[in-house]
Amino acid sequence: MIEQTYQRKTHRNHPALIDAATMRSAIADAFRKLAPTSLVKSPVMTIVFGGTLLAALITLAGAAPAGFGWSVTAILLVTVLFGNFAEAVAEARGRGQAASLRRARKDLVARKLLDGKGYVGGVRGAETQIAAADLRPGDLVVVSAGELIPADGEIVHGLATINESAVTGESAPVLREAGTDRSGVIGGTKVLSDEIVLRITAEPGHSFLDRMIALVEGANRQKTPNEIALTMLLAAMTLTFLIVCATLPAIGSFVGVRVDPLLLIALLVCLIPTTIGGLLPAIGIAGMNRALSANVLAKSGKAVEVAGDVDVLLLDKTGTITHGDRQATAFHAVSGIDPEQLRDAALLSSLADPTPEGKSIVKLAREQGAAMQDPANAHYIQFTAQTRMSGVDLDNGARVIRKGAGDAIEQHVRALQGTVPAELKARIEQVARGGATPLVVSEGKHVLGVIELSDVVKHGVKEKFARLRAMGIRTVMITGDNPLTAAAIAAEAGVDDYIAQARPEDKLARIRTEQAGGRLIAMVGDGTNDAPALAQADVGLAMNSGTQAAKEAGNMVDLDSDPAKLLAVVEVGKQQLITRGALTTFSLANDVSKYFAILPALFAAAIPSMAALNVMHLSSPTNAVLAALIFNALIIPALIPLALRGVRFKPASATVLLRRNMLLYGVGGVVLPFVAIKLIDLALSATVGA
Repeated sequence: MIEQTYQRKTHRNHPALIDAATMRSAIADAFRKLAPTSLVKSPVMTIVFGGTLLAALITLAGAAPAGFGWSVTAILLVTVLFGNFAEAVAEARGRGQAASLRRARKDLVARKLLDGKGYVGGVRGAETQIAAADLRPGDLVVVSAGELIPADGEIVHGLATINESAVTGESAPVLREAGTDRSGVIGGTKVLSDEIVLRITAEPGHSFLDRMIALVEGANRQKTPNEIALTMLLAAMTLTFLIVCATLPAIGSFVGVRVDPLLLIALLVCLIPTTIGGLLPAIGIAGMNRALSANVLAKSGKAVEVAGDVDVLLLDKTGTITHGDRQATAFHAVSGIDPEQLRDAALLSSLADPTPEGKSIVKLAREQGAAMQDPANAHYIQFTAQTRMSGVDLDNGARVIRKGAGDAIEQHVRALQGTVPAELKARIEQVARGGATPLVVSEGKHVLGVIELSDVVKHGVKEKFARLRAMGIRTVMITGDNPLTAAAIAAEAGVDDYIAQARPEDKLARIRTEQAGGRLIAMVGDGTNDAPALAQADVGLAMNSGTQAAKEAGNMVDLDSDPAKLLAVVEVGKQQLITRGALTTFSLANDVSKYFAILPALFAAAIPSMAALNVMHLSSPTNAVLAALIFNALIIPALIPLALRGVRFKPASATVLLRRNMLLYGVGGVVLPFVAIKLIDLALSATVGA
């Protein structure tokens, strides 16, 4: 399903790889990028452009035949323009995505609550209308059905269905509610029902949409460590070939060979890695665009690339491995307890529980005949990760009802000088071994029984984890369930390891332990308590529906709020790494063929024995040089679609991927230029002959 969703979104958002508008914009930008301030960012293309100017000067000075000289100059200029064009196409596609995002925030108006007062005693404070750009963090605004949310914020009162299609592209509305992990909202989205009060969390110009627009336009794109390393390697290779070519005339003079300056320029341009030098920026930009096509906002290109190197995935069970809609399916009373007493206590402890599990307990109890309403003077105890239980105190503390994890309730009952029935452990194990989650209910110092919460493992999850295993990635399930339930779900889902009864600090500790072993870690989260772990992980994927703290802590945001999207993110990252590696291999392999085309043309006339290197039997030295330069120029635009779409990725080990790339792009990179240069030479000789 992840792969199908990714393909649908890619097709929907980008029906054509390069449309007419993108083409026109990219062509204009290719010429603008000839400016020195822009060109200097690519050492390879800077050398090629320098060779273009030098070839033009040599031709103007009459030191070379005009036809040949201007042909070489024109081909070199086209090579630079094609290199600029590759980057310009990727940037133009990003600007197209940014334009649609800008429309989501145009002319927004806010209904700001005066004196920072929301609902006090059920009455809303006075309000005034201001421009959304004048809002500041901490301001409270009210948004009603049919209105656009003016800025990023957290819902502090109410719940509403919201249309986020302007950001996510999905037409289905989503529910956002105060006091839950789904309280974050984005400016520019539309409230479809009810009324909510927001607390603004973003400064003007630093909202979620502002950051997204800057990123997809490439304005804030920083080179990744691998890209920086490859750029340095290409620069070193270029400098080496420059030194070699610069010393060739002196070496030739010792053996009485005069080296033609134009041929020397052609040799330099053909030997330096022009292909990957021209495509490298496009590959980096396209990687972020592919992530956005999967509805994942990467805060940097580094985040996308690191995802491709991940060793361990930490995944929450609920919503990622299972459907996440755990429902109460049965009440199991212990001996001596009336089942109705357990049912009513479970209902009372869940009346103020906003979670789907709590609501399902209320629903099941009412279906089984419970008729009680909200009690007066009730003091509800909210669930926390530390206590791992919730409940209610009634009659000024005379009745203390709790529900929660088995060990937490046992400690609570013993603290009240109560006893734990011997059969409780068997009841818990019975529920847990079936893959369900047991919640124990107590009243005072008496254990009443167990609530059974059932969830279902998502279809196809086991196959996805098998694909990750094939890539050498280990999966770790994180759950608050007891070890028996966790083990049952882990076995059914096919994960490699699990952490049961996990607290926020347990997640953080596991990440640090894995990182201390030299492994790269990815994690999914949506709540404020996930923020420390998201910040610590090498790849932190925050849910768009989650809290602002989670989105700020992560370095990626999933606009669809699908925790399983992390599996697709890993594939996007690996695809970017493989694409860069494949095109680098192809570019360097090209040099072998171009060497056999240019070198005989350079020395064959003065050193007849060099003619043996003319294995392609090219028609003339002039045609050999032109054919090699033409191929060198044309191969860049020919590879632009591959750089933008990415090399097709199949889960496999690093050894298998390396072998495939060497055979396809290494051997292919040697063979293709031999064939292409020979065909271009035949076309040139036929044209001259005609």
